[in-house]
Amino acid sequence: MPEDRKTVIVTDSSCDLNDEQLAQYGIRMISLRVVCQNAEYRDRIDITEDELYELLTKELPKTSLPLPEDVTLLYEELAHEGVTDVIHMSISTGLSGTYNMVRMITEDFKDRMNIHMVDSKTLSTGLGMMVLEAARKLEAGATPEEAIEAAMTVRKSQLGMFVIRTLEFLRKGGRIGLVEGMVGSLLQIKPIIFVNDEGVYQTLVKARGHKSAIDTMVNEAKRFFGDSKVTLSVVNAKAYDDAVALLERLKGEMNIEDNAFISSISPVLAIHTGPGLLGIVANKAE
Repeated sequence: MPEDRKTVIVTDSSCDLNDEQLAQYGIRMISLRVVCQNAEYRDRIDITEDELYELLTKELPKTSLPLPEDVTLLYEELAHEGVTDVIHMSISTGLSGTYNMVRMITEDFKDRMNIHMVDSKTLSTGLGMMVLEAARKLEAGATPEEAIEAAMTVRKSQLGMFVIRTLEFLRKGGRIGLVEGMVGSLLQIKPIIFVNDEGVYQTLVKARGHKSAIDTMVNEAKRFFGDSKVTLSVVNAKAYDDAVALLERLKGEMNIEDNAFISSISPVLAIHTGPGLLGIVANKAE
């Protein structure tokens, strides 16, 4: 990349990359919001995982877009730092209005820097792994356009699935039908949910009981990728020990690169799942 170009990647707090991963590549993050009855919090800044799970015992907060002033302030900082190109990789437009809001706000900065808006069509480490791939390419000297192309290649071969411990929070949040949620809970039906190519949630398959659901999720990953070498992350919601066990199992049953990692989902995503979520996000390695 020419030396006179300075490129920064911006993403949002739904990416589920930890602070160290963000800092390693100078990735900037905009927080979505957790809105309660008497207060609101910027995701991962004003509220932690543990505080969110404590809050869920008292009320079910709502989620909201980033504060417009947070977006404006960040882009003002980037312009002041002499950034020439921004790759802004956002949570799926099928799941949030964040992309469209940022696109409108950043119109005011188009005369000061090149802004490349990317709809990831996913979330959590699905988004995070796209961000990391783009960051690695930039570090190796790629142009912003080449980095975006590499990130989209990751998305094309990606499968992200998760199993939740209870349907209660999806039901309360209106993300699943009331009757389906009640019947599913009574029968211990556990849907394996994935993010489809359009960037929205879809049920991949259903299993009865939590253990069976985890087994089914693992088998789906093995069927999808076969013997291909994959880059992989395991996501969890207050289920770290289960995530460690799942990752070790996957290492024994799939062809996984050494850079596999475990991630906790952000408070703004945990609102819809509650504690106990386990997920697998993987894509074919280069």
